[in-house]
Amino acid sequence: MAQGKIFEGKTTGEAIEIGLKELGIRKEDAEIKVLENEDKRSFFSILTPRVVKVEIISKKEVKEQKVKRNKEETAHIDFTKVTKQVEEFLKDFIKVIPNQEIRYEVKQEDGYLKVDIDGEDLNYLIGHRGEVLNQLQIILSSIASKDSEYKVRVILNICGYKEKREKSLEELAEKLEKTVIRTKKSITLEPMTAYERKIIHTKLQDSKRVTTSSVGEEPYRKVVISLK
Repeated sequence: MAQGKIFEGKTTGEAIEIGLKELGIRKEDAEIKVLENEDKRSFFSILTPRVVKVEIISKKEVKEQKVKRNKEETAHIDFTKVTKQVEEFLKDFIKVIPNQEIRYEVKQEDGYLKVDIDGEDLNYLIGHRGEVLNQLQIILSSIASKDSEYKVRVILNICGYKEKREKSLEELAEKLEKTVIRTKKSITLEPMTAYERKIIHTKLQDSKRVTTSSVGEEPYRKVVISLK
């Protein structure tokens, strides 16, 4: 878990302002956690100086730490072994599904195990908004990780669905950005997978007018688009 720096102030706003100034970053580029709120003061502390503490870390640093951690973990994964495990499962899986004209490829790329499945009439393996695909991806990840000390991250793509979904989400992000700017009201999207949320965040990360954040717990975590 990424650790930020602790800053103090007489109010939450002051503590945040001090922290952002010292770190040299904007509020929308920071992850902020209030550790001590000015509203939570007991009778016995009323005569003591008011101090509010916040923890701040830049989103860029969080991302860099995550990438570093992923690299360290994937360095210990035997991808030859996990690839074989996934291929054996897919070989048996294809035997019991209706369509026999199915092709698949399993390969390591950027620390992930990427699985591509192709064939005719495979919409039933994708499901509504990729629900079946996402569940199958979880199964493949479990199979790949069963004998590994670290979790093996699997990215499953069926008949190019991921590319089509990515384009659709990017178009949605652009449309909602204009709506938020016009109405000056935040918009909360429906629950999405981490992969889909990342597409929205990435598409709008350079926007001068709006910012994005995620709220809620998995599997109901959602993206919120708000004015800066």
